[in-house]
Amino acid sequence: MSLDLNDRRLLAILQKRGRISNAELADEINLSASACHRRVQRLETEGYIKGYVALLDARKMGVPATVFVEITLNTQADEVLESFEKAVARIPDVLECHLTAGSADYILKIVAEDTEDFARIHRQYLTRLPGVAKMQSSFALRTVFKTTALPV
Repeated sequence: MSLDLNDRRLLAILQKRGRISNAELADEINLSASACHRRVQRLETEGYIKGYVALLDARKMGVPATVFVEITLNTQADEVLESFEKAVARIPDVLECHLTAGSADYILKIVAEDTEDFARIHRQYLTRLPGVAKMQSSFALRTVFKTTALPV
């Protein structure tokens, strides 16, 4: 299915205000409430909308430090990649894991209380990941820009 202008407007609004009522959403894009509801249901069914979440404040949750960890594996054999990916998915402090092209094989986004907490995460989890040849960590000093909204 291709997205028309109304679908794109719906998605743009829902990405930023996921708790908007159907009536408000319908008003904003000039559709009837029933037509709006049908479109949202179709976008959910067809997988454009994968779910709805509450975005938490990391500072208030006690994990204000963001650390990006570049990981290079000792080989790119399928079994090593699979083993690494399964193991890293079980680390509760890892928010994202990306297989990359470039100087590192993976980039992880990790949250921690502070440098001491990151040392614990490093010692308890990261050093035990399978197939790791090299690891480099970078602490974010300040978040300049952050969004979860995709361009529509």
